[in-house]
Amino acid sequence: MSVPLLDLKRQYEMIRDEVEREVLAVLRSGYYILGPNVKAFEAEAADFTGAKFAVGVNSGTDALRIALRAFGVGEGDEVITTAFSYFATCEIIDDVGATPVFADIEPKTFNIDAEDIRRKITPKTKAIIPVHIFGQMCDMGAVMAIAEEHGLAVIEDACQAIGAACPSGKAGSVGHAGAFSFFPSKNLGAVGDGGLITTNSQEVRDFAVSMRMHGTRNDRYRHETFGYNTRLDEIQAAVLKVKLRHLDDFNDKRRANAERYRLAFAGAGGIEPAHELEGYRHTYHQYTVRIEDGKRDDTLKHLQEKAIGCAVYYMVPLHRQPAYSGRYDELSLPETERACNEVLSLPIFPELTCDEQSAVIEAVQEGLTG
Repeated sequence: MSVPLLDLKRQYEMIRDEVEREVLAVLRSGYYILGPNVKAFEAEAADFTGAKFAVGVNSGTDALRIALRAFGVGEGDEVITTAFSYFATCEIIDDVGATPVFADIEPKTFNIDAEDIRRKITPKTKAIIPVHIFGQMCDMGAVMAIAEEHGLAVIEDACQAIGAACPSGKAGSVGHAGAFSFFPSKNLGAVGDGGLITTNSQEVRDFAVSMRMHGTRNDRYRHETFGYNTRLDEIQAAVLKVKLRHLDDFNDKRRANAERYRLAFAGAGGIEPAHELEGYRHTYHQYTVRIEDGKRDDTLKHLQEKAIGCAVYYMVPLHRQPAYSGRYDELSLPETERACNEVLSLPIFPELTCDEQSAVIEAVQEGLTG
C-alpha cells in the first residue's frame, strides 16, 4: 500500500463547500487586500492563541523578521536560538544585522535546552527565539524566567505549533511576540503563503501593522521609516477563517494518530517514539521518531522502496549549513548533531486512515529488523 506523507486534497474535499463559498464571496466583493476577512481572521486567531493581538503578514519568515525589528534587534546584537530548525529561523537574524547564537537541544523533545540558553548569554544578547519544533512547545516557564532575569525579548517561533500548549499558556501567547506560518503543509495551512504575528503588546502590534505596509507613514505618501510589503491577502484570510474553525478537530486527529504510533512502537528495539511532556498539548505537525544504532538511513530507504511517505527534518543543523561556512566550525552541539543523524518523520496528517497507518507501522518494523 502506498501511503503519502501528506495529502492536502483530502482535507480540501472535506471542507470544499465552506472554502469555495468564502473564496467566491471575496472574488465577488472586489476587496482583495487588508479587507474584512483579514480583520476578522486576526481577531479570531488572537482569541484562539490567547494573545491580545494578531497581525496578518505574508509568511512566517516575515513574522519573525518584523518581530525582531519590533524589539530593536540589529547590528551588533546576538539572538540565541536552536540549530535544529528550518533555515528561516536563523536567516532572519542575519537579515536584520544580528548574529545567531546556537544553543543545543533537549534529547527527548528536540526543543531548545533552557540551561544552554543561559550558558550562551553575553552582554550582546538581545533576544531569544525558542522554536516549538514539530508541534510541541518549549519549556517557556524556564525561557521566560531567563529572559526576565537578563532583560531579553522572547519571540516564539510557533510556525509548526498553532494550537499547542504548555503549562505557561498556548503557543504565541507566552513570549513577547509569536510568529506563525500558514504554508499549505502546516496544521493550519493556507492555499498559498501566509503568516501571523501575535503579541500582548499594543506597541508591538502597532509596529507590525506599520511594517507590513511600507513602514510608518504620516499619510499615504510620506514615509517616516522603512518597512516591507508583506500583507496577508483576503483570499488567504478567508480560507484560514474556515480552517481555523476545524483546527481543534484536525489537531485531535493528529494526536490520535500519534497515540497509535506510540502504542505500536512502545518497547520496540531500535526506535524511540515521539515524546510528549506531561501537562503539554503536542499538535504533531510532524510525528518524529529516533531510529537508533545507525539504522536511520537504511530505514528511510526501506520506507521509500515500499512507497511509504517519510522525511528527515532536519538532516543538516543550522550551524553546519553551507551559508555559514567557516563561522561555526568550532561549535559543538552534540544533541543537535545526534538528532540530525537519527530523526525520521512519519505520516501524521488528520485524514490518514487506519489501514494506511498500519502499513506505515509494518514497514517501519520491517526496516528495523531488515
